Amino acid sequence: MNLRHFLRMSQWARNPSSEHRVKLVFGTILICLAIAGIEYMGWWPDWAESHPKKLKP
Repeated sequence: MNLRHFLRMSQWARNPSSEHRVKLVFGTILICLAIAGIEYMGWWPDWAESHPKKLKP
């Protein structure tokens, strides 16, 4: 690990994030995992998919 990482970890240990921010981050991660799971299972609706157009060379 880099020295910068250790300095940042020590700063977070001294001044931890608020409970609201921790809940926000975990909530966002859970929503992303739920969307990825729904898409993996094939339950994602067709209208919500994007179909990129291929460029001609």
